[in-house]
Amino acid sequence: MLSFSGNLLKIVILIISAILSFSSRLFSVLKFESVIHEFDPYFNYRTTRFLAEHGFYKFHNWFDDRAWYPLGRIIGGTIYPGLMITSSALFNVLRLLNITVDIRNICVFLAPFFSSLTTLITYHLTKEIYTTGSGLVAAAMIAIVPGYISRSVAGSYDNEGIAIFCMLLTYYMWIKAVKTGSMFWATMSSLAYFYMVSSWGGYVFLINLIPLHVLVLMFIGRFSHRIYIAYSVLYSVGTILSMQISFVGFQPIQSSEHMLALGVFGICQIKAFVNYLKSKMTKEYFEVMFQAITSTVLIAAMFIVAVLVFTGKVSPWTGRFYSLLDPSYAKNHIPIIASVSEHQPTSWSSFYFDLQILVFLFPAGLYICFSKLTDENIFIILYGITSIYFAGVMVRLILVLAPVMCMLSGITVSHLLTKYVNFIETPFAEKVVPKVKQKRHQKKLEQQVGVKNEIAVGFVVVLTVMLITYTFHSTWVTLEAYSSPSIVLSARSHDGGKIIFDDFREAYYWLQMNTPENSKIMSWWDYGYQITAMANRTILVDNNTWNNTHISRVGQAMASTEEKAFEIMKELDVDYVLIIFGGLTGYSSDDINKFLWMIRIGGSTAGGADINERDYYGANGEFRVDKEASPLLLNCLMYKLSYYRFGQVYTEASKPPGWDRVRAVEIGNKNFKLSTLEEAYTTEHWLVRIYKVKDLRNRGV
Repeated sequence: MLSFSGNLLKIVILIISAILSFSSRLFSVLKFESVIHEFDPYFNYRTTRFLAEHGFYKFHNWFDDRAWYPLGRIIGGTIYPGLMITSSALFNVLRLLNITVDIRNICVFLAPFFSSLTTLITYHLTKEIYTTGSGLVAAAMIAIVPGYISRSVAGSYDNEGIAIFCMLLTYYMWIKAVKTGSMFWATMSSLAYFYMVSSWGGYVFLINLIPLHVLVLMFIGRFSHRIYIAYSVLYSVGTILSMQISFVGFQPIQSSEHMLALGVFGICQIKAFVNYLKSKMTKEYFEVMFQAITSTVLIAAMFIVAVLVFTGKVSPWTGRFYSLLDPSYAKNHIPIIASVSEHQPTSWSSFYFDLQILVFLFPAGLYICFSKLTDENIFIILYGITSIYFAGVMVRLILVLAPVMCMLSGITVSHLLTKYVNFIETPFAEKVVPKVKQKRHQKKLEQQVGVKNEIAVGFVVVLTVMLITYTFHSTWVTLEAYSSPSIVLSARSHDGGKIIFDDFREAYYWLQMNTPENSKIMSWWDYGYQITAMANRTILVDNNTWNNTHISRVGQAMASTEEKAFEIMKELDVDYVLIIFGGLTGYSSDDINKFLWMIRIGGSTAGGADINERDYYGANGEFRVDKEASPLLLNCLMYKLSYYRFGQVYTEASKPPGWDRVRAVEIGNKNFKLSTLEEAYTTEHWLVRIYKVKDLRNRGV
């Protein structure tokens, strides 16, 4: 009866955690209508809608002529299709059940749905590693942890929304395979890995962590037949499956990021072969054979690797991978990568903001796992140490750190509560617990020295208060930071009322209704996905930053004078230019604040060799937009498009006209006119400004 009650309680806690995980991500739906968040999700939504309407074959062979004009983009070969296929599959299943749901609503709610599944798989994974109690605590923690909610809130239709579930599912299957040595669990792990590869490029972290686990087990003498079966099946089956994704192709056997997995696979075969020979030979013969095999294999491996690298058969590490090893690499060599805000190093405040008390419980969980080393505990230790390093290097990887933070924190809380609750003497325990158990409990208490009942009660109370503050903190962060879509902005007026800025959708709707269908729109790459998805217009660059030269050309136009920029725009067949301006409303993520990155990227290629960042700083070495600004800045295209007619606008009381509320200065160049462009549309709050490129002048005029 007690066993049944305990299992029922576990099920109830899991169900509550899953429901809490789903409901905690619906704040954005409650605050606004069901909209897609951010920038990348708009491309995912657009491709999912195409897949649902036209089928997989046309989707896989779709050439998108609306992107990267005049280059275009082959969609099937340049994306991870797992997210789109999952949404389309759910859409078709619901249609078969005669449930009418718009594909957009599936995209909006997909991430919260998978977060519920993540809660369940976190429980099972932590249970396999430690105990059932730790699994329940970890599930409750990951249900509301801000570090994961940031990418799984309703409307955040991005690859990470399902990728974290795929990653933890792969880890769970891997731990089961390691503990049992079963080919079944190893094969299931391969399938989960295939789903992960199809969903997110972060699978590279996974396929390096698992072989690292195997390698460490070898070094400390824990390699066994179970490990050999598990890894051999996972690597061979998983690699073959992953190569079926067009965007991945032959990378698992050609790129440097995958060489650790390949190398460990080879070492496993050598290790197994050596163990076989050892069982069949005498000690003297085996030592001679072992030295011969080791020398031959090392020399052959070094030669083969050298040849492959020299001939280019093994590609070097990518810029993003170098950035993880050297945080300054992207800033010094690849500004397009460094310009992305989520690629910046993580501050300590961000760790606490997204993880709260997990930051303090995490080291204790590592210590507990170290105190009782098992194959699975070694895995979670490696996962924790590597993920916290990478999360420190790149802020977006807090998403990868959050699950292991919850698991190790769950282990800490469960371990400590189990330990200290046993020290608490209660009348209820004396009545309910049988005498035999009371005697055992009493004996156990006598063995523990120095711990008093009052101390145990105080510790449990303090830990409970910490968990309650974690709940309130997570709820507040979710509501304030992660529930407002970037496409619909909100602010508070002086009287406390809410002001909604819907300028982005207003501008995209104007483009769709008032420009020719074949118009080409030039903007900075951040807004490309939204323009193609919402305005259905052709753009030059978008968030798939694969062509640095093309983006550099746009940066050169923005950083040049109006006359030189006109030549570039005509070269690129630009019809309209769209810029984001926050000087009137105080929106700090506008193009002026991003302008230094446009200069750096524009000057990083041969066509922009004459662009020097220092030339855009004032005499005092600061980047300013007032009268002390650089003359080159005051006359460049980006400055003029942002501040056109702004010099006659009053933004704040007691401030002169042309007062920029973001930079908190009066602009330095007010009374200028445009010669090669004309203002086509400015939204209500001046957040989006659209300009039409004039036609070339007739030579006879």
